[in-house]
Amino acid sequence: MPITLPQTLPAFDILTNEGVMVMSPGRAAMQDIRPLRIGLLNLMPKKIQTENQFARLIGATPLQIDFQLIRMTEHQTRNTAAEHMEAFYRPFAEVEASGEKFDGLIITGAPIETMPFEEVTYWDEITRIFDWTQSHVFSTFGVCWGGMAMAYHFHGIQKHLLEAKAFGCFRHQSLQPASPYLRGFSDDVLVPVSRWTEIHQDEVDRAGLVTLIASAETGPCLIEDDRHHALYVFNHFEYDSATLKEEYDRDVAAGKAINVPRNYYPDDDPTRMPTNRWRSHAHLLYGNWINEIYQGTPYDLASIGT
Repeated sequence: MPITLPQTLPAFDILTNEGVMVMSPGRAAMQDIRPLRIGLLNLMPKKIQTENQFARLIGATPLQIDFQLIRMTEHQTRNTAAEHMEAFYRPFAEVEASGEKFDGLIITGAPIETMPFEEVTYWDEITRIFDWTQSHVFSTFGVCWGGMAMAYHFHGIQKHLLEAKAFGCFRHQSLQPASPYLRGFSDDVLVPVSRWTEIHQDEVDRAGLVTLIASAETGPCLIEDDRHHALYVFNHFEYDSATLKEEYDRDVAAGKAINVPRNYYPDDDPTRMPTNRWRSHAHLLYGNWINEIYQGTPYDLASIGT
């Protein structure tokens, strides 16, 4: 089954050309099934790139997905055209006021990770969103800063500044191979990492959370928070092949001190094109998440949270 997207959303044509099954809302309405309703709270500056990345993974599952784009209510993006935001995004306040519910919600990262959480301009609203998920979302997936912020809000787990940016593709180990979220995973997994902060395993343990994937070099990667119906991933399975290259080239052009991303370019040579060695696990992870939602979410959306 396909993912449902507006035909005018850039991702519609991009994913169609890649062979991902995409369906217009009109055609989806003619099918006698209930699609899974998955929201994307997009906090990233490059909104369209992020939409494409997550829609690509969600759209690869065998279920019909109704993909909804959500933004912070007052925060205005400077990197995406206002026309795009107006056409495809709804502010959270509107979603909240409508009382509607979601089978799943992805909360992305944001380029504010070195700031104390409480100094983020939309902290009050996003903590309201975190609390709202407990009664209006069956399963929430916090990504990078989004995951760290959720872990801090619900459990007081701190993020810690690194001396140097964790940047590149790092080997990770599957610690809970029996987890349904790791179905089909290799014991050893390569994952793109791009962050200036980390969380510590001992704090995760004290909070009673379960670490599913971790790296000896970069720490916890994927954590399950069963009590809050959530997963937190601190690295970037969703990244395209060239995303780390774009980040590296941007910082080099700006004259910033930045290391060549580790284990990313062939022979660590930035003049050569990187190869994607994480795509299959990205599809497994998000496909497993969607499958777990499908297995457990009520048929009646209104029953979520009751």
